[in-house]
Amino acid sequence: MKKKKKLTLLQKRSLMGYLFVLPWVVGFLVFYVRSLVMTGQFAFSNMTIDALKGGYTLDFVGIENFRYAFTVHPSFKQELTKSVMNMLIDVPLITFFSLFMAMLLNKKFPGRFFVRAIFFLPIILNSGAISEAMDLSMKMMNGGVSTQVAEAATAGNTMALDIDYLVSMFMNLGLPASVLDYIVSAVARINDIIAASGVQIIIFIAALQSIPGSMYEVAKIEGATGYETFWKVTFPMVMPHIITNVVFTIVDSFTESSVVDLAYDVAFKQYNYGLSSVFSLVSTVITCVILVAICGFIQKRTFYYN
Repeated sequence: MKKKKKLTLLQKRSLMGYLFVLPWVVGFLVFYVRSLVMTGQFAFSNMTIDALKGGYTLDFVGIENFRYAFTVHPSFKQELTKSVMNMLIDVPLITFFSLFMAMLLNKKFPGRFFVRAIFFLPIILNSGAISEAMDLSMKMMNGGVSTQVAEAATAGNTMALDIDYLVSMFMNLGLPASVLDYIVSAVARINDIIAASGVQIIIFIAALQSIPGSMYEVAKIEGATGYETFWKVTFPMVMPHIITNVVFTIVDSFTESSVVDLAYDVAFKQYNYGLSSVFSLVSTVITCVILVAICGFIQKRTFYYN
């Protein structure tokens, strides 16, 4: 009688991984693939909706919708370029800000749970119902806080003058203009960067807590400084989670981009589903290319600890 072959530990872990992603794969095949195919059909067609009988008809127009999007539409190229540039600026800033804050929040100090909750609070406040309630409250309070708004605008102008002075000072010191533009763009969106870092901070905290303490003990015995410990122990150990956070940040930036809003308006306000599908298809392809390029670059430098 033959003995039943047992799975190795590596095979068991691989099987658990496949079972973990199986619901996503099933959902992708059942729901998302059909939507992608329909988007492709709409992009190469002119759709006419039958308001009386219901349904729609598609008239094949080839690349006419693509030609209109890139050569005739007044704002698509500008919105697409702005969205891609914002994504390229925000992704490294959000990733490293999240790692920095996770390292701080992973330390033991009084009130740590409360401070962690504060950093995750923007994720809750950005939900649909909360955002609508906050917008309604601001509209109701608008008449009573007009003075404060004017003061805030004045303070903002003063801050802008200070920033201009600092920029000119750093330019006189010889700092490259491209670096200054990047820093100024980052500072201008610091509130958005903090609000978009909640999930990433939690992922990095989990990554930091999974690092074996023995590694830090060995580094301390060997006389490594805090700087050396970060680059030789902490950073290599969280590299797999950096890939996870980069993917999450890029997808989140894509869903919140102005191109998505433009595609929504063209589809549901102008009822031009073919042109809207082109916007969605082009932005999705560009996002996927950015994902593959960045993740491939990081993957080659990633260490996986078993």
